[in-house]
Amino acid sequence: MKNFSKVSKDWWKESAMGIPKLITETPGPKSKTMHANTTRYMKGLSSQVKLFPVCFEEGFGITLTDVDGNKYLDFSSGIYVTSLGHCHPKISEAISYWAKKLMNAHDFTTPVKEKLMEKMAGILPGKLNAIQLYSDGTVAVEAAIRAARAITNKHEFISAYRDFHGKTMGAVSCAQMYRGETYSYGPTRAAGFYMVPRPDPYRPLWTKADGSIDTDSYIRFYEDFLKEGTVGNVAAFLLEPAQGWAGSIFPPEDFFPKLKRLCEKYKILLCDDEVLAGMGRTGEWLTLNHWGVIPDIVTFGKSFGNGFPVTAMVVSEENGEALEKISASSSYGGNPMACAAALASIEVIEEEDILQNVRLVGKFFMNRMLKMKEQHPIIGDVKGKGFLLGIELVKDKKTKEPFDEAGKLVYQKAFRKGLAWIPAGHILRMSPPLIMDEKYASMGMDIIEDAITEVEKEFGYQ
Repeated sequence: MKNFSKVSKDWWKESAMGIPKLITETPGPKSKTMHANTTRYMKGLSSQVKLFPVCFEEGFGITLTDVDGNKYLDFSSGIYVTSLGHCHPKISEAISYWAKKLMNAHDFTTPVKEKLMEKMAGILPGKLNAIQLYSDGTVAVEAAIRAARAITNKHEFISAYRDFHGKTMGAVSCAQMYRGETYSYGPTRAAGFYMVPRPDPYRPLWTKADGSIDTDSYIRFYEDFLKEGTVGNVAAFLLEPAQGWAGSIFPPEDFFPKLKRLCEKYKILLCDDEVLAGMGRTGEWLTLNHWGVIPDIVTFGKSFGNGFPVTAMVVSEENGEALEKISASSSYGGNPMACAAALASIEVIEEEDILQNVRLVGKFFMNRMLKMKEQHPIIGDVKGKGFLLGIELVKDKKTKEPFDEAGKLVYQKAFRKGLAWIPAGHILRMSPPLIMDEKYASMGMDIIEDAITEVEKEFGYQ
């Protein structure tokens, strides 16, 4: 099998020189025309597109270029997807090679699949080495649900408020379904799916005498809920390690170790949905690694193939036989192009020492955000690990009332200054490419801080 050459760690820096570079108003005239033409037919767009309808035509490294020639600094990674930079030369070459050689052979073994399986087994903790591949994060989560049922012969699932796991029926039943007057996810959650509150250090439900969050109270509630709110047939707790859609919310350091012990006590599986947070975004292959917890099932996605649609569902070795019982394969999962993208992405993380870069620059991000929190009256909280980051905007630091209007304005103002990123209501989300160095990290934070300052002035805080 062909081996693809390593590239310089600085492969992206020449293209990033001089960004942001804005030559028209943004969105520019061509963007506006193309967007209008497209949305005559394309419906159901995300909030980020509705708030800033720019039309992109090129991406390289940490740079995005729109059809009007404006160049943006990327703080989104295609919403956690192109984590190793747009069009990484090695990954693009690997995909292209297999696109010309063998595009699909259903679930037959191929040389690139063999190598990917060995590589994945090498980076995953414990005995997580029974693997199946898919083309979408939601599908991987649905497979995890079926696998958990096959392993335990139980049918109930518990997930947490504000988690997000996908948009098909099982996955969406593990997440918030309320959409106001629109009942597209109803009329009810799928049978056997329950939700419980999850510890948010900034907005705790239970606190200790000193005001800090009381993780033990959450665990005690879960134990009561198992007895009172379920029929005693829970297959798994299915949780994100850090909540992405909710605004980069991380639990207290002791939460997952205590939850794992609770699961073991009641013979319940811990299913770790790392579709958004995994593959190095927080400085570890798995975000759960930060807390020394090994899940029973894990799902990968988004940055797994650096933009190519490839995801995975993995169970522990002793439960691998369960995958033989659930018709686990799929039409596109594990095709040679997908395997090549995932394999090359893992190799790039190793060759370019990406995890170490995330840890180092991640500390810079957090220190910068903490300083911003001290200096800005509408920043209530900052949160994150590595390159999974959030800034929570509030109307008053004492009441912690969410400031959605400010969040939208900050998002739009920063985008007009040349920062491509992600809105999340009153929580500003940042997911820069993991290759980014401190120079461009600082540049992006400067743009965000300038936008926050302008919004504070408009609302009379300064």
